[in-house]
Amino acid sequence: MKRLKPLTAFSAFSIVLLTMPLGHAAVILLQNALGREHVALAGVLLGFAGAGLLLAGMFASKELIATLLGMFGALFVWSGWIEIGFEYYARRLGIEPVMQNGVVVTRAEYLLMPSSVGFFAIIMLYYLFGVRSGCRFFLWFQRLLRFDSRLGAGRSSRNVAMVTFMEFNVLLWGFYLVLLFAYDERFAGDRHPVTYFIAFGSLLWSILLFVKLLKIDHLAYAIRYAIPTVLIFWNFVEILGRWNVFTEIWIEPSKYVLEIALMTLVLLILMFSVLFGAKGKQKSDAKQA
Repeated sequence: MKRLKPLTAFSAFSIVLLTMPLGHAAVILLQNALGREHVALAGVLLGFAGAGLLLAGMFASKELIATLLGMFGALFVWSGWIEIGFEYYARRLGIEPVMQNGVVVTRAEYLLMPSSVGFFAIIMLYYLFGVRSGCRFFLWFQRLLRFDSRLGAGRSSRNVAMVTFMEFNVLLWGFYLVLLFAYDERFAGDRHPVTYFIAFGSLLWSILLFVKLLKIDHLAYAIRYAIPTVLIFWNFVEILGRWNVFTEIWIEPSKYVLEIALMTLVLLILMFSVLFGAKGKQKSDAKQA
């Protein structure tokens, strides 16, 4: 039986978890700081910055650094090219947000996002029938459909930064679609039993994944495993926010500067801790050798 590694698990989970609200807050602060007439250019540049991080990660020699660069590259690309891109076209087309009791519950750009479901299906077809990846979900489906033999015995070329980048973006995209369709009154609604099932099913699923995360002692792999764990857990967080169970401070970061600053500080401390901790471990292993 594997020994539990709580420090590794909590560090990996916390790093990924903090990127979610801080990513939301960064986009909103960018929009407020530059004004909506300039934010589109900023989004393009932010996406290019994310692509640069991805490329740097693809050439990184350390797995941990490649993983972190792939993850933050994905966050920048998503925030710049996806979120701000949808926001630009929603504003340009005059799409109004969904309001309840005078409060925005679904921003205009998210009303456009469900139209991308066909593109998401194309990506899923590729991963299901076009490549043998390391994802257990896709491997299970390929075995179930008896399609794995058609893909050959080997896996596709695997770059840690690109794997992390695609994992983060595809999961984030997929769960956005799940939530947006669930919130849509024509399909379900935010108080529909389907939405309750998604909320508490995601909570249970994330707990099961976290139990497995506790058994991982390799930090880079733990961070990659924490990505689906956190994104599934975030479904629960998003739905609780939709139900007004708590205040989503990352939606109005200018009102909660202290809280956002503290979250950023914690993330930076964790990042430096894992990077310098990994460096120290490598030196110790080299001396023992």
